[in-house]
Amino acid sequence: MSRERVTAAEAMETAYGFETVGGGAEKQARVNDVFHRVAERYDLMNDLMSGGLHRAWKSAMVSWLAPPRRAGWRFIDVAGGTGDVAERIVNASGGKAHGTVLDINASMLAVGAERAKKRGLDANLVFVEGNAEALDLPDSTFDAYTIAFGIRNVPRIDKALSEAFRVLKPGGRFLCLEFSEVDVPGLDRVYEEWSFRAIPRIGELVAKDRQSYEYLVESIRRFPNQANFESMIREAGFERVSHRNFTGGIAALHSGWKL
Repeated sequence: MSRERVTAAEAMETAYGFETVGGGAEKQARVNDVFHRVAERYDLMNDLMSGGLHRAWKSAMVSWLAPPRRAGWRFIDVAGGTGDVAERIVNASGGKAHGTVLDINASMLAVGAERAKKRGLDANLVFVEGNAEALDLPDSTFDAYTIAFGIRNVPRIDKALSEAFRVLKPGGRFLCLEFSEVDVPGLDRVYEEWSFRAIPRIGELVAKDRQSYEYLVESIRRFPNQANFESMIREAGFERVSHRNFTGGIAALHSGWKL
């Protein structure tokens, strides 16, 4: 099993971690099973995988998005089941923004919807079960499309990016936060040891689920690096594409505009 990164969107369709599977449907089913198992501990999972840094990265994502404090501004957060990114966007807008939280996994959505209700955000957020590759939503609907740590689990990334472009209004913003390729000598080796030795063991001890954590670590390694993913975003039609690295490239925030 290769630990090399893939360079093309189509290669991700059959990459379930380091394992090659039969195609998009099989990969999606197996990914769904992972997230059904970890839904209740999803935020803990991200804390473990990032050393808690995912919270700072998500805050930086929302800061770069800079949602306006005006009525009528709408966003969609894809693969956002637990609602943590959507909640940050609503709060940053002073409660003005309205969002659709879309996820293919009902277990994740249930966690997010319950949390939003407890925090008084159910008037701002609607939780919808759906597939990033085929959004059952009208063209030119949203001012922003966000996705955090979800796109690497989508079998056909090119389809998801095309759908993102379609549902955005002209002038709309695409932001994608994802684990990426470390570009700091020395840190790459430390991160490798942490990822492949520590995280699965911690997952086994804390969440009683080593297998899911092994997949998630492997899926990070297989995801295209910053330059290759930027090319995919441009191919979907986005302009002014750029990215910002966080923590030496452990994560990267990609931006594009529908102009």
